[in-house]
Amino acid sequence: MPTKQTISFENLEVAFASKSDAELRKMHLVFSLLNNKTLSDIGIALTHVALKLKFPIKWIMKQTMFGHFCGGETIKESIKACEKLAQYGIEAILDYSVEGKGDEESFERTTEEIRQTMIESSKTDYMPFGVIKVTGLGDYHNLIKIQAGEKLIPEELKAYEKTKARVDLLCKTAYSLNLKILIDAEESWFQDAVDDLVYEAMEKYNQDRCVVYNTYQMYRHDMLGRLKKAKDQATEKGYLLGAKLVRGAYMEKEAERAEKLGYQSPIQPSKEATDRDYNLGVEFCIKNHGSVFLMSGSHNENSNLLVVDLMNKYEVNPKSDNVFFAQLYGMSDNISFNLANAGYRVVKYVPYGPVEKVMPYLTRRAAENSSIAGQSSREFELIKREMKRRKNSKQ
Repeated sequence: MPTKQTISFENLEVAFASKSDAELRKMHLVFSLLNNKTLSDIGIALTHVALKLKFPIKWIMKQTMFGHFCGGETIKESIKACEKLAQYGIEAILDYSVEGKGDEESFERTTEEIRQTMIESSKTDYMPFGVIKVTGLGDYHNLIKIQAGEKLIPEELKAYEKTKARVDLLCKTAYSLNLKILIDAEESWFQDAVDDLVYEAMEKYNQDRCVVYNTYQMYRHDMLGRLKKAKDQATEKGYLLGAKLVRGAYMEKEAERAEKLGYQSPIQPSKEATDRDYNLGVEFCIKNHGSVFLMSGSHNENSNLLVVDLMNKYEVNPKSDNVFFAQLYGMSDNISFNLANAGYRVVKYVPYGPVEKVMPYLTRRAAENSSIAGQSSREFELIKREMKRRKNSKQ
């Protein structure tokens, strides 16, 4: 039976152990900006303009937003960030965060880049996952038509078959390299079509070990039921279910589309309902840990403590691959580092790509930190407290 750990996300010495005083001051600058939505919005807008006009601002970006939330511009640069995390028991996922042009050439380029991330990851013992977004590998319009029951014309069918082949290539690559692979969630109006690709890959590669993981957005009111149905299907067909649970990423877009087209929104009626289903979802996965492999993707402190409690309740070994905790690079270090310090398997998503091409990702991070209730304030408060603690310890 696993040893029960007492974890406090208030242990700032552990949380910021990897940060020098200079790095902590940079974090203070970043989150002081994010904590002011007006300044944050103005800063992002000016950055977009400066990059468009080709002003030499890369150095500034690398010292601030980009440097904090991204591992680097290349795989080689980013592995250095992953190595540093590994020194503190945290594993990493290289996440190519460039949004392509949506043509076949960009789909091929993205596929090859992700394949290279997995090849490099397999050379380490601290980078166990690859990650893909199906819409980065093929035209989402074809997925929309498939889910709507519309017939693809020959040209669309040919493109869709290429998308399927790219997904299979990357899942096969993960399998052959002894890695795992996460497949990101998409919008509800083509998630079913994505699910079909994912479950086909699971049936192929999840027979003897869990390689392929689907993502379940628990802010959808039907998602707990879909998760349970996916487990039943996996049991019936004899493969292991990989489940990454998140709260969700497309709430505003989902609500706007539902209102515009006059159908019921798939989004939960309240945050409380989302939290309830997230908690029920992780318990369902951990209870069935013999056949369901969980990644709990959450920046919510209570959710992470719940997963720890459930692992103790259902006697899940923290060192096994049955349960992973996941957070984004540059966020919630008090959660990630304290969990890792207590012996749990924690992974950080480490985004990378050319500065000018990851701006959409950085814009989302800025918006997320500004809009999530208390997110940037919480991070900012912890940073200030750690700076004060260090100052007092030196006196």
